[in-house]
Amino acid sequence: MSPNDLLARQQSLLIRSTELRLQLNADLQRLQGPAVVADRVRSALLWLYQNPLWPAGVLLLLLVVKPRRALVWTGKLWWLWKSAGLVRRWRDTLLAYLAQR
Repeated sequence: MSPNDLLARQQSLLIRSTELRLQLNADLQRLQGPAVVADRVRSALLWLYQNPLWPAGVLLLLLVVKPRRALVWTGKLWWLWKSAGLVRRWRDTLLAYLAQR
């Protein structure tokens, strides 16, 4: 290969590298919005786990003000809590299975 061929190859690789970098930047920009939402949901759930008395207080207030609605929401939240535990166990089982492979 001549030096001119090597220089042309190097320039084409640099151009391709720049194009790929720009494409990656555009892809990451599209993911930034959903990532912000996921971070907010995660921080809200973390706050709820660290401050469990607030949701319990709200449910107690709702129970005093509107007992029937409080019972309905208590059932829904209990189902959600149990479902989250089930999904967590499934996830752990799947991760353990994938770790064995």
